[in-house]
Amino acid sequence: MELILPAIELKQAALDFKQEHLDYGETHIHGSGGLIQADDYEKWLERINAHITTPQPGFLPIAVFFGVVDGRIVGIIDLRLTYDLNDERLKHGGHIAATVRPSERRKGYGAKMLALALEKCRELNIDKVLITCDKNNMGSANLILKSGGVFENEIFKDDGNVTQRYWISL
Repeated sequence: MELILPAIELKQAALDFKQEHLDYGETHIHGSGGLIQADDYEKWLERINAHITTPQPGFLPIAVFFGVVDGRIVGIIDLRLTYDLNDERLKHGGHIAATVRPSERRKGYGAKMLALALEKCRELNIDKVLITCDKNNMGSANLILKSGGVFENEIFKDDGNVTQRYWISL
């Protein structure tokens, strides 16, 4: 597996990835920079690439990567490119968010993507990484724990959902 920055050459593969989520009834793809809502791949690509160096006011610099195996996008992961998080990212989101393609779940791809993202964190001198997940997402919670995550607490959202917060020391 490798993490690859989205590019125009990956348009059809990205649209297939997006469509599979829609076919599974999913309305959100964590770590995708809004891919599922994007009507135009090129505009989405332009927007996420701009977020690497010049994020919108109130946002942090972030890079989105496709997790690719044998030329197929099996997942997507984003990484906030800064040690310091703003108040919102400290509560929800953290440094890393990711989703594995529905047909590729439970095959270890999430762990591989997270390991590669943690390597990128080391390169950025981010030695303590916050990762959050919904309380009802046991797969993500188990992945975070197996990757060295230490549970800190839960944050209750206005909509009744609960976010769990984990720290990984590098």
